[in-house]
Amino acid sequence: MNVAIVGTGYVGLVSGACFSEVGVNVTCVDIDTEKIERLRRGEIPIYEPGLAELVSRNVAAGRLHFATALADVLDDVEIVFCAVGTPADEDGSADLSYVLAVARDFGRHLNKRTLLVTKSTVPVGTHKLVRMAVAEELERRGRSDIPFELASNPEFLKEGAAIKDFMSPDRVVIGIDSEHGRKLMERLYRPFLLNNFRVMFMDLPSAEMTKYAANAMLATRISFINEIANLCEQVGADVNCVRKAIGADARIGSKFLYPGCGYGGSCFPKDVRALIKTGAEHGCDMRVISAVEEVNERQKTVVFDKLKHIFGGDLRGRNIAVWGLAFKPETDDMRCAPSLEVIRRLLEAGATVSVFDPVAMAECRRRLGDADGAIRYASDMYDALTDADALALLTEWKQFRLPSWEVVARLMRGTDIVDGRNIYETSDLEPRGLRLHSIGRNTNN
Repeated sequence: MNVAIVGTGYVGLVSGACFSEVGVNVTCVDIDTEKIERLRRGEIPIYEPGLAELVSRNVAAGRLHFATALADVLDDVEIVFCAVGTPADEDGSADLSYVLAVARDFGRHLNKRTLLVTKSTVPVGTHKLVRMAVAEELERRGRSDIPFELASNPEFLKEGAAIKDFMSPDRVVIGIDSEHGRKLMERLYRPFLLNNFRVMFMDLPSAEMTKYAANAMLATRISFINEIANLCEQVGADVNCVRKAIGADARIGSKFLYPGCGYGGSCFPKDVRALIKTGAEHGCDMRVISAVEEVNERQKTVVFDKLKHIFGGDLRGRNIAVWGLAFKPETDDMRCAPSLEVIRRLLEAGATVSVFDPVAMAECRRRLGDADGAIRYASDMYDALTDADALALLTEWKQFRLPSWEVVARLMRGTDIVDGRNIYETSDLEPRGLRLHSIGRNTNN
């Protein structure tokens, strides 16, 4: 089976590599010539565990290819996936310009019956705009007789575990508008059906809504437990005890009930805002989802607020060490990461910061530079602690989970550790003269 995937970002490249791994002949298309040349040389533009090996193996096997124009491969494929970005506009709505550009390109060069599948995260109703864009291009060419079908196949990949999620999915959601499209998608996903993974067919609007609803639900759980954590601090309760107890209820479960300094990344913030915007456009006030976003934006300031409190409201001249820059472990993605808000506020307050992350240092430097010397990029996690007045943990990378507290105490000038992910215990720090400040645990009392 031959397919093309337009867009070699996170979703497109992972999807292309994984489809080729199960025997599909895949061509990944991107108009960025330099990016395609890098991929042909085996250079992977994103950090995702196992992806480089997967790409290399399938390129060598002749199942994974790269091209710079959809027109060059369209006649040879049965399915075209659209996996381009849908960044948020200033008003929170999803920018569909890249998706519609792919639809128009598809219509301009279509010569035979082909299925166009939207894998990008798009608002409900986007399939109507895509259909219109393709039809207009066919009509302009005088080729309205060429049939085409649409499908929606949203992705549910977790950065850092994307390959496992793709190859062993909780479910595969497919919205279709024809029996022909359904049969093509059944053929494509047959390897997953053979392993008894759930492939759920539905109408196009429902598939588009499912992606937003899933991400909004997970974001809601995070903001909920963060609000509970903040209240626990005030009343003297321990949120770790609370979350374990409520998570033991089978109706609730324990996933995504980990308090911290807020969620980030490319999906949750953007999708929550887009769902709020979609609701507004259809006369639905998404009050719960709006509160989720508000709580999360406030939660990103919690670590900074704790640091400010520790130093009596004055951070001028203080050197703060920061462990973790990516929005989550196993990725270099810093989009909407809490670290950006914390560092920005520290710099505005007159502090300097020494930062370290196992893979996101280059991305941080690209985004923030050195702030006229106020940001120091450490060579390792302990180097970041040299003469630090306090340490803030923002991303729970495995190498941060069990540090040598003796070394930490010796290198730091101060004694305060602000744990933005609740992975440390007071009993480990106190014997070394260190003070732990967690979220929702009242550890500094």
